[in-house]
Amino acid sequence: MVHGGKPLWRRSSKCGNESECVEVAVERDWVLARDSKALAWPALTFTAGVWSVFLDAVRAGELHNP
Repeated sequence: MVHGGKPLWRRSSKCGNESECVEVAVERDWVLARDSKALAWPALTFTAGVWSVFLDAVRAGELHNP
């Protein structure tokens, strides 16, 4: 979604009011992700298919920090 010509950034409701979250925006055929602590840094850009695979891996518990 685009708002005022700019991506509409969203964060998980589980983030609450924390400032250390991943924010996500959808722009045309792309999913953008950024670190809420580093808004000046460029966003990571993913195709919708790659983002879907990533979310599936998160939901399945396949990604963890050793």
